[in-house]
Amino acid sequence: MCSIEGKGKGKMRGIRMGATKGGGGGGGERVEKLKSSRTKLWMIRATTSVLLWTCIVQLTALGDTWGPHLLKGWPSCFSHQDSSVSVVEDKVPSVPARVLPPKRVYKNNGYLMVSCNGGLNQMRAAICDMVTIARYLNVTLIVPELDKTSFWSDPSEFQDIFDVDHFIMSLRDEVRILKELPPRLKRRVEIGMVYSMPPISWSDISYYHNQILPLIKKYKVVHLNKTDTRLANNGQPLEIQKLRCRVNFSALRFTSQIEELGKRVVKLLRQNGPFIVLHLRYEMDMLAFSGCTQGCNSEEVEELTRMRYAYPWWKEKIINSDLKRKDGFCPLTPEETALILRALDIDNSYQIYIAAGEIYGGQRRMATLAAAYPKLVSR
Repeated sequence: MCSIEGKGKGKMRGIRMGATKGGGGGGGERVEKLKSSRTKLWMIRATTSVLLWTCIVQLTALGDTWGPHLLKGWPSCFSHQDSSVSVVEDKVPSVPARVLPPKRVYKNNGYLMVSCNGGLNQMRAAICDMVTIARYLNVTLIVPELDKTSFWSDPSEFQDIFDVDHFIMSLRDEVRILKELPPRLKRRVEIGMVYSMPPISWSDISYYHNQILPLIKKYKVVHLNKTDTRLANNGQPLEIQKLRCRVNFSALRFTSQIEELGKRVVKLLRQNGPFIVLHLRYEMDMLAFSGCTQGCNSEEVEELTRMRYAYPWWKEKIINSDLKRKDGFCPLTPEETALILRALDIDNSYQIYIAAGEIYGGQRRMATLAAAYPKLVSR
């Protein structure tokens, strides 16, 4: 490199000297030619660089499109590990993105607050009714309040049992649901400025249009403090029945903790073969409310009667148990349940899981069923 640089320097020095000494046009022409050749060389290099980069970009794009197809028969281009990873990735199912229903836009006529009463089944049915009523009155529903004064004294809130966010979002195309009232209206309710009433039982939707909607428009907020059996089951428009079913089977989803517990229980039951789940509806509060005392001794009948009088909102006090039974308003006794299962030819090797509260009368009333089906389990 040194010898070349030396020659180059000498040559350049000679050119400069010649130009100076001669002072003629010959030296100037040589300088101009040298400059022109350098300019051409720079242009060639620049043009070549642009063409090379253009080719690289085009080849990269073509490689992304055609590379996988052209290289299918070239296993040597991929390691064994790479191919196995691609196979695993192909087997992973794609999780579809959650698609929210479109929000329903309507003129809001006011706000509906509801306090459910009864057991979980009664409250669940009531929530289905109240969502439907709110939808067809074009009002905003506040997340229902659950019963805390019942026989069980359960302090659970709605969000403790049900997935409240799923409840709100899954019904957004039908009705607007809020977790609480707007601040201004909430303050009015806190100081007692709210219209509260129990609707008439087994009413059709026209009752709510004609009687409840004018109250909501007048007071802005109406609180329905009793919700069990407040909307008739039969004779309603098909759209109302469909919405009730949608709320019950889709919108009211248990929390993940409760669902996980349920799966564990089912898994444990399946480990021991076939099983049947029974809800006997033979708890103390059920018998006291209905006045059905078949199979109870005199002390138990007195205890159930005292309980019935202890709850002022249970309107029916004097009850003829035999007449109730003949009219079909009494639950099957544990003894009768054993007869029904035998009549249905249910194998006595099946597990019978009692999904209910404490059976009134305890082991004495469950003895017949336990003898007929030895694999009897409860909570």
